[in-house]
Amino acid sequence: MAQRSGKVSVSLYEGKHFTERKLEVFRDCDNFRDRGFMNQVNSIRMERGAWVCFDHPDFQGQLFILEQGDYPDFFHWNSHSDHMGSCQPVGMHGEHLRLEILEGYNFTGQCLQFLEGRPFLNCVNAIKVYGDGAAWSPRSFGAEDFQ
Repeated sequence: MAQRSGKVSVSLYEGKHFTERKLEVFRDCDNFRDRGFMNQVNSIRMERGAWVCFDHPDFQGQLFILEQGDYPDFFHWNSHSDHMGSCQPVGMHGEHLRLEILEGYNFTGQCLQFLEGRPFLNCVNAIKVYGDGAAWSPRSFGAEDFQ
């Protein structure tokens, strides 16, 4: 459940343009109803970090990855409805970037490693993943990043 641990990270609003009832979330929140908030979310203010929000409780259903900023209505996070039931922070802040490309299945074989801060890493603009996996750009978590 979400509990206060310093500065507010996410504020969820029942009304568009940050109106009506507000739920403040500071860490994983598996069910908004347990906090006395209906699953109707029409605007979001992401005050800190990147978060994954789900349209059902218990981190189930369609997910939305949202970065810091204001989302005045559900169209701004590419949703088709105001239904949202849970959210959790993306565990990447404060961690160092490291990308490993392995030759074999199940993470075996020779490894090519890219580390944060290396000049050649800045020239990587796209990665294709074949099989099971996910990749995205740290600048935007848009749909084009999951092709």
